[in-house]
Amino acid sequence: MRRGLPLFALTGLAVLLLSLLVPTGAHAAASATAVFAKTAEWGSGFEGRYTITNGTGTAINGWSVAVDMPAGGTVSSAWDATVSRSGQRFTFTNVGWNGTVAPGASVSFGFIGSPGSAVPSNCTLNGQSCTGTGNPGAPGQPGPVTATATDTSVTLSWGASSGTVTGYRVYEGTAQRAQVAGTTATIGGLAACETHTYTVRAYNSSGESAGRDVTATTTGCTNPQPGKMPGAPYLYMGWGNPPNPGTVMDATGIKSFTMAFILASGGCNPAWDGQRPLTGGPDAQAISTIKAKGGNVQISFGGWSGNKLGPNCSTPQAFADAVQRVIDAVGPAVVDFDIENTDEFENYTVQDRILNALKIVKQRNPAVKIVVTFGTTTRGPNAHGVRLINRSRELAVPVDNYTIMPFDFGGTDMYQDTVNASEGLKNALKSAFGWTDAQAYARMGISGMNGLSDQQELTSPATWTRIRDWAKARGLTRLAYWAVNRDRPCPGGGVTSHCSGIAQADWEFTKITAGF
Repeated sequence: MRRGLPLFALTGLAVLLLSLLVPTGAHAAASATAVFAKTAEWGSGFEGRYTITNGTGTAINGWSVAVDMPAGGTVSSAWDATVSRSGQRFTFTNVGWNGTVAPGASVSFGFIGSPGSAVPSNCTLNGQSCTGTGNPGAPGQPGPVTATATDTSVTLSWGASSGTVTGYRVYEGTAQRAQVAGTTATIGGLAACETHTYTVRAYNSSGESAGRDVTATTTGCTNPQPGKMPGAPYLYMGWGNPPNPGTVMDATGIKSFTMAFILASGGCNPAWDGQRPLTGGPDAQAISTIKAKGGNVQISFGGWSGNKLGPNCSTPQAFADAVQRVIDAVGPAVVDFDIENTDEFENYTVQDRILNALKIVKQRNPAVKIVVTFGTTTRGPNAHGVRLINRSRELAVPVDNYTIMPFDFGGTDMYQDTVNASEGLKNALKSAFGWTDAQAYARMGISGMNGLSDQQELTSPATWTRIRDWAKARGLTRLAYWAVNRDRPCPGGGVTSHCSGIAQADWEFTKITAGF
């Protein structure tokens, strides 16, 4: 039989185990890494492999590995990844089946490079060092980016990064669009009236900095509503078995999502759902996936549940500063202020605080659109909604779009009730601002609820298509619905967080919304 260890041996073993289990120094923080190996080499070329390992506690949804090849070096082919080139910078991006890497899991891809002596350098994984050290020798994040546009080009300018800077790279998704030594770059060859989201990163021999985003639209629009936003259904990463947005984009053609919700994490501190970090978590990973596939995001603050920033931020300046932290971290095309809970919507002190803050937000971020979203009756905004509209005019708040939520409002015919509610919003805007019908429609949006609502109101795919087509015909500039998480069938399933409660195809409402 086995004998027990002496007491002193057990004590020593315990100390050894503790020393192995307790993280120290740089190894304390879990990270994702990409490790290079040459699997074969010959005079004119080599076969290489990168192994990506997710050492974090959350899944990676979409990845790209970017490397520099030495002068004269190249990559001729790749497998288990797609490869693109900009100068001597080569970017490998996941294919459909290997984009998600679970915590603790690994995926690999291979490629053929040349010459045989070449070794890739300056490796980044989703913009961070492939060693998982956060690029300690890389430059600091560039300053805020501004954009000016013509019919065929966008010129970007940004603040210089701290540290040693070799130059700056401009990306659109994972594709590099420019590499410059200074703090300006022009991207040409664009079409008129197109919206593009760019990311600027500083780099040196140690790696790339964190990115700074900006969204810009080329001029020359013939569309009478140049402020129109793409259809952007809500996606909530903290609820209802959230799907990989890349999967939904591939299946539907959708290019934008409204990411929900930014709440208060103790006082006036913004966080996803009031608890998840602005960077590094599942929300940031989803946004990275969306942008890598050429899309953009709207960020929604508030909602019905949870601890809101409006009551917790004591001044408009404090609220605007909280919003700015989110904009700097995420780089949205639109910020959406979902003012529906009574502690914001029916509290006029908080209403005014938010509205005054939005003036500061717009002044700081002129290219970012501002949306105010609120509830409605079947005939249009209630007294609190009318007050919000009138007060925004009195305070000269630059609101780009007023969106109503025509559900959970006693609807019976969801198409006709939505149209009636929207016409009521139009009349309230005309009364407040003196606008024409066309001017009012151009500042309006609809945010519906797919399938069964909490009050068992039924919006079928056919009804949502009619609502979309009505909104397009009238020139509305925003269309959303709650939520992509529910855009899956469960006939007779009732109101749930992960499906619509009705018979439908997967992502059917999202595909309809993409047609906006």
